[in-house]
Amino acid sequence: MIHELRTYTFHVGKLPEYLKLAEEVGRPVRGNDYGVNLGYWTTEFGTLNQIWHLWRYEDLAERTALRAKLAQNPAWKNDYVANIVGLIKKQEIRFLNPVVEFKPPEGSGNIYELRHYQVQTGRAAAWLEKFKAVMPVREKYSKNVCIWAGEAPFPNNVMHMWAYGDLAQRASIRAEIAKDPDWRAFLAKAGGDLVEMSSIVLTPTNYSPLQ
Repeated sequence: MIHELRTYTFHVGKLPEYLKLAEEVGRPVRGNDYGVNLGYWTTEFGTLNQIWHLWRYEDLAERTALRAKLAQNPAWKNDYVANIVGLIKKQEIRFLNPVVEFKPPEGSGNIYELRHYQVQTGRAAAWLEKFKAVMPVREKYSKNVCIWAGEAPFPNNVMHMWAYGDLAQRASIRAEIAKDPDWRAFLAKAGGDLVEMSSIVLTPTNYSPLQ
């Protein structure tokens, strides 16, 4: 199983036009016949005018075959791609290996925090084992959506996603976690393996499978 995380940055003012095309044309044409869509979000903070969308494939070979097939779909080419190319400023792709099962949160009305960690060279696998081991502690406070090992373009990289009802709940939960002695012990043991950390808050589009 492999996940593909795609990030599109749009020219200023063009995001609403893209969202309309994606909802009315792109998603109906593509469906889940060319890879399974797991989530579709806009950015809440950080770089604005962005869309993040996550796809699941059995492997890279299936992705290659399905995307080649999609490229031959007349509605995709003529009604969707032809109309969005002028809206997009930049596209980025990350290939991710899920190291825990992808678990959609219960209910709707969530925001999603996607955390991105660069790990010291050669230490990503060991850090992930420590992180997975402390999940029973961390998930006492909120449930994890997924944890990934980055395959490309960033080696020695991990990402993990969390769902919260709103920003106030996120702040409250993270304040409680910071006081947990077992979590603090994990940070003391594993924090030195990290080189860089970043986080982005994502809001689901109205056509995202994760709400």
